[in-house]
Amino acid sequence: MSQTDDILSSEVGPKRKRESRRFSFILYGAAYRPKVFLLTVYKQLIVLLAMFVSGAAVFSYFEHLSPIVSLLASVSTITTIGLYVPNGGNFYTLNHSEAVLLIVLIVVSVGVGASIVQSTVGSAVNGAMAKGEVDKKLIARLKDHAIVFGYDHVGRYVADKLGELGVDYVVVTRDPQAYDSLIKSNVFSVHENPTRPVDTLKAAGVEKAGTVIVCHSSDSDNMIIVLTARKLRPDIRIISIVNDVNLVATAKDAGADVVIPASVTVGHLLALSAVMKNLVGVVFSEKIGTKEIAEFTVFKTSRLIGRGMPEVARLAMVIGVVRNDAVVKEIFDPAFRLQVDDTVLVLGDPSNLHTLEEEAKAT
Repeated sequence: MSQTDDILSSEVGPKRKRESRRFSFILYGAAYRPKVFLLTVYKQLIVLLAMFVSGAAVFSYFEHLSPIVSLLASVSTITTIGLYVPNGGNFYTLNHSEAVLLIVLIVVSVGVGASIVQSTVGSAVNGAMAKGEVDKKLIARLKDHAIVFGYDHVGRYVADKLGELGVDYVVVTRDPQAYDSLIKSNVFSVHENPTRPVDTLKAAGVEKAGTVIVCHSSDSDNMIIVLTARKLRPDIRIISIVNDVNLVATAKDAGADVVIPASVTVGHLLALSAVMKNLVGVVFSEKIGTKEIAEFTVFKTSRLIGRGMPEVARLAMVIGVVRNDAVVKEIFDPAFRLQVDDTVLVLGDPSNLHTLEEEAKAT
């Protein structure tokens, strides 16, 4: 296994992963740039080679030169180096057919040469094709990564959070500009072909991926990806958003393990945030229903001062307590009591959280 493989497969922190990924792009970029250059200009090179051979044939036929000398004369003439001059430099007695053929060869060759220069400069300045080739090689080496479909506001947020958590991920987008931007930023990305979801998923490494996160703005597009991913990998975890709450059951039938109704989630948060000052999150669960997460600071006038967790837990499930910017581990120790300026994280229903909010005097 290569050093790059070891780096990619090891469990390292987010910062080190970013650095190792940057190193991988540089390493593979150096290896694949010549290949990409050839892929960019191979047609022009074939035409130029054909011109050299054709020129050699012209000189061999009209000038009666040997094959190798004919080829040298052809290259010299077409590249305008001028080592060989047809007919000894006497253009007045030069065969007209030979002259016409040489004119065509020179004009075509100059055009091809200019095209090669332009492609070379474009490849060097942009580098997108080379990085695209690097992406393909590195994605093929990923394992248990996440595949994020869609790169609008939701997809961007998901990708950013996965990066913060140090999780390898591949972004799949239909936007060519977004794809180019991701490639230039050394982010694993795949340009999605809407009519070929199987090819897109395979290009994103679905065979070895751990999770597929589907967050297109179109529910129909999301359903197609969910169905295709489930068919390709019956064991993979699939998370999908739906914009129409009526499609939750449909998305689950299609194969999604977790379905998040985006509009309902946002609406729920906005409505509760309007009436609860301390809301920090919402949990959507099939087993316990929808629960809210809130945090309360214990002020000097709070009735919670001196109380233990069992008294607080009668109103809501206590998730944790923060004291002096550190999480308290033994909160259910009988000797533990709440103090002024403690922050309590709880999970519960809005009505119970309101009651707890009043007792904490978190105003």
